[in-house]
Amino acid sequence: MLSFLPVLSLLLHLHAAVHALTFDVHVRERANTLTARDTSHVTSVSNNRNSEYIANITLGGRTIPVLLDTGSSDLWVTGSVSNSKDIGKSVSLSYAVGKAAGDIYTADLQFANYTVTDQAFLLVQDTSSFSVDITSQGYEGLIGLGPNTGSVIRDKVDDASGDSVLDRIFTQNTTSANYLTVLLNREGDPNSPATGQLTISEPLPQYTNISSMPQLPVTKVHKLTDEDQHWQVLTDVNGIIGPDGQPIEVDSIVPSAPDGQLVAVFDSGFTLPQVPRAMSDAIYGRVQGAEYNEESEVWTVPCDQLLNLTFKFGGVEYPIHPLDVSSSDFNMVSSTGEPVCVGTFQPITSAFSLLGEYDMILGMAFMRNTYTLLDYGNFMENTAVDHGNPFIQLLPLTNVVAAHNDFVQVRLAGVDTTGNAAHALLPADQMQHSPISAAEKKKQYEEMILSRWPYIFVGCLVFVLLCIGLITWRCCVARRRRREAKAWKKKVPLPLPDTEPGSPGVHKVSFNHDNDSYLEMGETKAYPVDSGYPVYPATAYRASTASSQRTRVPIVVALPLLLLTHSVSYLSNPCPSLACSRSHFVYSTIPSRWQSYDVRARTVFHYLSSPSFLCPPSPLPSPLSFLSDIPGSKELLQLAAVPYPTVSSSRLWTGHPSRISCRLCLLVSLTACV
Repeated sequence: MLSFLPVLSLLLHLHAAVHALTFDVHVRERANTLTARDTSHVTSVSNNRNSEYIANITLGGRTIPVLLDTGSSDLWVTGSVSNSKDIGKSVSLSYAVGKAAGDIYTADLQFANYTVTDQAFLLVQDTSSFSVDITSQGYEGLIGLGPNTGSVIRDKVDDASGDSVLDRIFTQNTTSANYLTVLLNREGDPNSPATGQLTISEPLPQYTNISSMPQLPVTKVHKLTDEDQHWQVLTDVNGIIGPDGQPIEVDSIVPSAPDGQLVAVFDSGFTLPQVPRAMSDAIYGRVQGAEYNEESEVWTVPCDQLLNLTFKFGGVEYPIHPLDVSSSDFNMVSSTGEPVCVGTFQPITSAFSLLGEYDMILGMAFMRNTYTLLDYGNFMENTAVDHGNPFIQLLPLTNVVAAHNDFVQVRLAGVDTTGNAAHALLPADQMQHSPISAAEKKKQYEEMILSRWPYIFVGCLVFVLLCIGLITWRCCVARRRRREAKAWKKKVPLPLPDTEPGSPGVHKVSFNHDNDSYLEMGETKAYPVDSGYPVYPATAYRASTASSQRTRVPIVVALPLLLLTHSVSYLSNPCPSLACSRSHFVYSTIPSRWQSYDVRARTVFHYLSSPSFLCPPSPLPSPLSFLSDIPGSKELLQLAAVPYPTVSSSRLWTGHPSRISCRLCLLVSLTACV
């Protein structure tokens, strides 16, 4: 996706209005002052009313003046190009204002004394979508100087001919450094250079000290949106100093930006820099006589108002010339009919950064104050050499004292009235604020959501994976429970109770009865019916088995209650018979539905309520030897899935939660008995 069309290039009305809003202005015409290229890799850049910067290229033998745009990456021209070849593909390049559509051709290209063979370009033959006759504006095309990833033509062409012009130049000249420099002059300033300059792989001789300036690393966008990659860097913390000499505090919309820093794009195609609304209001809202034109969405101020503005990058201050803080090139008038100047640093709309990848666009009004070096680094994808990360270097060109004198000479006819009360800034509490339209509010909401789409996407993905994992886990648990239920029914180690007196019950041996009073049933002995302990009917026991797998919660809830009560009863009254009766009474109060829900729980209840478990002999040698002496303890230990007659600590806390609960209850009971 292309970034920006040089705004003034397609508008006859206010060339700097990035929102394509029109109002009548009259600008001074200036003849094209392009000069011939010399033998070095330097080309002259003409200035068309401080709103367009133009250089010459030669394409298919035809010399064509084109706009210089560091905010896009494609080349397009109008008219016809001899010695060119139609590759049979078409494309439409959408810009901030208008679009350029046509067929893709290839032809040999010369630019800054470099030659590129078979360079792909867009030939625009229908210019009806343009709001002006661009030929009358002094240019017939546009050359994009941005990163190669932003090229739309590159995505359409299957070979290297579709790469951007700078990418082709650097690829074919591997010994050259992968950077360009840009110097933009200021029209109407007596001390500004006569003409601008663009160089490739070499600096201008008078500005070689740019190599000593801080290398500002380019902040890269997400890989999925690398077509929106621009020349963008971070400001310093509190890196914008307003007209009152104080930092302008603005929050970044870029989620990854550090606190107090903003992401700024350097774009030679934007006449008026686009900055956060709060920053624009802080610059112009305190000026006496300032107005915000809602129709045009621009600030206007009296032309005799001197405003100072400074940016900080890499610890270096970059003052902005007062002639660049407000522009007199548009001959605008106020609501009262007085001539006014346009504030150049205008509120940015969310439409320019819907994905929240940058906060402001520093266009021509900023770049006239710096000598700019753009190093492509590893933006170059077709070179075998690792050129490191891309970076930007800025050499400040504006001297504050000299700029003040220039302003007095140009705007105040040589009489310095900047200290008058009429030019004093209003108090901060009287600052005006530019209104936000309904459409802009909607765009802001869209930007807020879209700028955070990677985080939203990751969050949704994690939620879906958790849901899938939870469903899978539940299915596995249910499946394992069904398998365990089937296996458990086959492995119940106890005989079923009967209703006949003297028949085997669930308890094998009871204390306080001698062995002669027991009935022999093979290897199993049962306590007598007249012992006072309940005998459960076999029919009820079998009926409970059918619904035994409804839940395993009761075993976790009931066993601790039973064991706790037993322990308290036993400790409070050492009399075995009394303790047994109390514990058995508690057991009998447990709801029968709890006793019948889980066959394992019921079995444990039977054992824990038996005399052999509730009323063990005293004294006891040790918990483990006690287990060996208690009839039925083997089955209980088997139920808890621990070895008999010893308890292994390594296996005690592993297994199904219900088994862990049973083991825990067993240990508590042993401790209480001891």
